[in-house]
Amino acid sequence: MSASLFSLRPWPLLLATALLTVMPAAHALSARDKARVDALHARMAAAEKRYADALVLVNNADPKGSSEGDAALEDMEDVIADCIAQKGCQVSGLLSSYKRLLKQRVDGAGEAGEDQELGPLEADPDHVAPLVADVPEAARAAALLNDHRHAFDDMVEYNPAVQAGIRRWLTDMRPALLTSYENYMNLRAVMWPEWEKSTLPEALLFGIMAKESNGRVHASSRAGAAGLMQFMPATGRRFGLGPDGTGFDTRFDARSSAEASAAYMNERMRALNKNIEYALAAYNGGEGRAARIYREAGGQSFWTESAYTQFPGETKDYVPMVIAAAWIFLHPQQYGVEFPRVNAQPATLRLSKSTTIYELTICLGSAGTRDGYMRVLRNLNPRYEADGWIPAGTTLNATTRIAGLYNRYCVSGPRADLARALITADLNAAIKRPSAASVTGSVAVGDVQSMQAAQAVAPVAASAPRPATRTPRTYKVAKGDTLGRIASRFQCEVPALARANGLRAPGYAIRLGQTIKLEGCGR
Repeated sequence: MSASLFSLRPWPLLLATALLTVMPAAHALSARDKARVDALHARMAAAEKRYADALVLVNNADPKGSSEGDAALEDMEDVIADCIAQKGCQVSGLLSSYKRLLKQRVDGAGEAGEDQELGPLEADPDHVAPLVADVPEAARAAALLNDHRHAFDDMVEYNPAVQAGIRRWLTDMRPALLTSYENYMNLRAVMWPEWEKSTLPEALLFGIMAKESNGRVHASSRAGAAGLMQFMPATGRRFGLGPDGTGFDTRFDARSSAEASAAYMNERMRALNKNIEYALAAYNGGEGRAARIYREAGGQSFWTESAYTQFPGETKDYVPMVIAAAWIFLHPQQYGVEFPRVNAQPATLRLSKSTTIYELTICLGSAGTRDGYMRVLRNLNPRYEADGWIPAGTTLNATTRIAGLYNRYCVSGPRADLARALITADLNAAIKRPSAASVTGSVAVGDVQSMQAAQAVAPVAASAPRPATRTPRTYKVAKGDTLGRIASRFQCEVPALARANGLRAPGYAIRLGQTIKLEGCGR
């Protein structure tokens, strides 16, 4: 973000604050004075909106953003100065707008600091929500994980297994860690509130999500686990997840899976005497096994040999890896980790024309990201296939940056045209098939006779009316086909096509050679 855009001048704020202590109470105002006060409030609102619009421009790398931001701040300073001179104008009312911008300046500096990258919790000591007294097991974990004096050491054993997990996250799995963080930050606005309401620690949410799915909403396993938090079908149903009647499985919904995982962790922690390692072991290896081992071990540590050796290898790996990811999330500076800077302020965008997530990925570009915006769009809009056509007028979940880039590059213009050309490119159109008339060189006598016969018949064939093409009722899946491509080719609605063929969202898995019923298709 441009430094000049955040160059808030403190003098109006300080002067106004000082004057607040000496200004007399407002008396009855004349109609003229009241109109002038109302006009000042309107000017302040317009200046604040101008500043917010400038932030969007800056985030979209528009050079106009910096000058617009400075101009908006000057407008606000002028309004405050005029308010001080205007009878009946309460500076405190206008000051709230200026304070909001001052907070944005602090938040922006925290995001774009040049000298130091703070962890998401270390950067904001006041971020921790009050703990709820009636959930003591969650309160204990939250207090320890969110403690900025590194009291996380008191909650788990920082042993060689956890250290080995940290080593793995910082070496061969570093790309996965950074990707998980970037995906989480784009989903944080819908996931973290569900854990915060349950007074569970954010770092633990991140650690589970990083290990389970790397923050990919559509992740699934051969065993049947699905979604960001990898719920099995039966466990998901127990916590309200599963098919919602529209063909969509809510295990793929970020908010729903966050709410369910918070409820599950609180349930396990209650049953396991607040022991986070056993709760994680239950999450991964089954609650029955974890409860039995905990009971037989007499409540001893997860790392006690008699308990530890009873867990399968996957669980022995899972528990320290989740704790390691949570530890790094809390204390990145300790390990020299610079997490990606993610501008993830939630927003929505209304499609001005039909499109696909693939097409949006192309026209949006990759400004401000490492890998572009396809994963963000898919995570925030899990009901849509990447290559399925989304009708004009549809409202998509996005971020302020994506919304700005969409209006700039995807509605019209060269990049929008290029994205449409690329997304509709037909591989078969690249194959050159020469006609008989274009054949030259030496040919056999029989070939010449065949060509002559074809040329003699050609005029008759050309003059004959073409029979009407019947709408195909079925289609055999070819190599490279997806349900979205088939729906686009035959002008079908993906949900209707999926229902007709018993296909489940969001994957709509089809196989090579499968016969698809083309019900409800346009051609």
